[in-house]
Amino acid sequence: MRKGRAEILAPAGSFESMKAAIAAGADAVYIGGSRFGARAYADNLDEEKMLEAIDYAHLYGVSLYMTVNTLMKEKELKELFAYLNPYYERGLDGVIVQDMGAFSYIQSHFPGLLIHGSTQMTITGVYGAKMLSDLGAARVVMAREVSLEEIRKVHEEVPIEIEAFVHGALCYCYSGQCLLSSLIGGRSGNRGRCAQPCRLPYEVKGKKDPYLLSMKDLCTLDLIPDLLEAGIYSLKIEGRMKSPRYTAGVVKTYRKYVDLYLERGKDGYQVDPSDRQLLLDLFDRGGFTEGYYRQHNGPDMIARKEKPAFRQGNQELFDELDRLYVNAEKKIPIRGKLTVREGEETALELRLPDREEEISVTVHGAPAEKAQNQPAGKERLAKQIGKTGNTLFFFQDLEVELKGQVFVPVQKLNELRRQGLECLKDAILKPYWRHNLPDASHTFGTGEAEEGRKTDIPRLRVLLSGREGLFEVLDVPEVWEVMIESDGAEPEEWEKAVRLCHDRGKRCVLAMPVIFRKQTEEYFDRRLGLLSEAGFDGILVRAWEELEYFHEKDVNISLYGDHNLYMFNHLSRKMLLYLGCERTTLPLELNFGELKALGGQDSELVGYGFLPAMVSAQCVTKTVSGCTHKPGWVMMKDRTGKELPVRNHCRYCYNVIYNPTPLSLIDQREKILKLGCEGVRLVFTRETAEDIGRITKAWAHMLMGRKIGENSFGDFTRGHFKRGVE
Repeated sequence: MRKGRAEILAPAGSFESMKAAIAAGADAVYIGGSRFGARAYADNLDEEKMLEAIDYAHLYGVSLYMTVNTLMKEKELKELFAYLNPYYERGLDGVIVQDMGAFSYIQSHFPGLLIHGSTQMTITGVYGAKMLSDLGAARVVMAREVSLEEIRKVHEEVPIEIEAFVHGALCYCYSGQCLLSSLIGGRSGNRGRCAQPCRLPYEVKGKKDPYLLSMKDLCTLDLIPDLLEAGIYSLKIEGRMKSPRYTAGVVKTYRKYVDLYLERGKDGYQVDPSDRQLLLDLFDRGGFTEGYYRQHNGPDMIARKEKPAFRQGNQELFDELDRLYVNAEKKIPIRGKLTVREGEETALELRLPDREEEISVTVHGAPAEKAQNQPAGKERLAKQIGKTGNTLFFFQDLEVELKGQVFVPVQKLNELRRQGLECLKDAILKPYWRHNLPDASHTFGTGEAEEGRKTDIPRLRVLLSGREGLFEVLDVPEVWEVMIESDGAEPEEWEKAVRLCHDRGKRCVLAMPVIFRKQTEEYFDRRLGLLSEAGFDGILVRAWEELEYFHEKDVNISLYGDHNLYMFNHLSRKMLLYLGCERTTLPLELNFGELKALGGQDSELVGYGFLPAMVSAQCVTKTVSGCTHKPGWVMMKDRTGKELPVRNHCRYCYNVIYNPTPLSLIDQREKILKLGCEGVRLVFTRETAEDIGRITKAWAHMLMGRKIGENSFGDFTRGHFKRGVE
């Protein structure tokens, strides 16, 4: 882990944005290639341009990280080696990764390539960061919702670099926990194609200000001392979809204030209001917010209005940024010594050390001729050699040593300079280059995944959000396991619920919260005794933090991974099993063919339920009417008139926005059996006890091959089971 100065990490949605970021003072840039990046609609680089970008960044001493942070389908994994290898050999500094399968593959086949855990992994604290560190990640990109206190604790307890967002757009949802765009139109945020449905209007109880999910942009100029002192190494700017001008303006501003803090410390740190205005002039969605660093959530973080289609720009500022950073080529200062000697074989010699004299090259030219008329003078020689023209270099200091009366043709001097600068460029880049690797594409087979343990009929499982419907479910003989949400019953009632299930011959599993942060950790710390004594047969984990937490607490209960511990390919399944999941859940965004290629072994399929579209630290109820501290439901209407149910999980302080129409695959029996999955799960959130009993019985009849009677499910969706996502 690096010590010392902080890293300003700039977005580069194009080659031009990368150059502007470097010119404005970025220490590192993150950029997407032609595939696997979480901004599929940015001006991402093809292979030739990406190789050029890697060289360009390295010539300036800037690190280049590549976004490989989408979830990868089974067929895509075998293409990863050929895609990454040219960049790896050229000296790519690191990759930003969400998919655990891609993580393990890159670690195995690209030795020395740094892996950064993407913010899409929803890492919120010490346990998730420790898991990544133990797996070999060099850096964790923290969830945007974490506090300074949580970051400080990670810094103190985990040997891993911390990267955190300091400026730019904020998602309403925890990154990686959003399916809304995918469910609405098939454009998955997990695949880099988010349609930004949070920027659309929604209505709650006829309240005004309908843009309830549209967040203000993040700006942390005033927090830079606190961020750095909390242990953040890399200050990340969002904006790969924005212009080079925007990139330059934001980078130059944060460069100014990071340097100010490093020079003067916290006591000498003060932000000029004109610089805040400069950032607003570059982009204004309705004012800025300092985000979650000092508050858990709040209506003051919501823009509540649509970004104006047109706003009068600060043309003077724009022209200045274009002149200084966007249209100007930043030059690399070098020193040189030209030696010209009369009558020697190596009459021309040019030595070019880099700024730190760690690299030095020397080139020689043809013998100098004896001057017949006017001999060459030092001034003329220096002027000619110093004409670096459209190269990236300029002579900050050039010494000329001249011995004798010589004549040197301009052509020879130009050739000497060209040769020298080319050699210097290669010498700077050579330490980054890596040796060729054997092609690892063959490590993937073709066709469908091998089938695991055969089960004629998948086991029927039911997940209940509370006590509602428990007895109705227990009355269905085919139900093999009952899952209970951890905030759906008081801990003192856990043992009773388990006993009721066991008395009816059914297993009982505790379902953990989707987000695991300090408040949740403290809650379970105080109740580990009750958890152990309750006799649960398993725990359904939904956050990477929870896997590590239960391992560290040495809780001797089986752990099962839910669908948001994403498993799009066989390597991610292997990672989940390696990390302690005895059972996994098939993802919600793959279609039948893709699920079949992945294979259903050791996994269960979600067959029914209102799917979680967004998990947010924000609270819709708090935004529209103030915090009630009471869990419950509120209905949020979209612009088409559909009502999205929203549930407040007050115990853990997060919201879940659900798809308005429930998933139901009850008419897909033949395909479900072909998947070979170990179980099928029915998820009940807001149904009545009568509905829960009726739907559970219908599924039991269907799985057993019996008639289910008249379809009384009403309006339903098959989710992505047929269409999938791009």
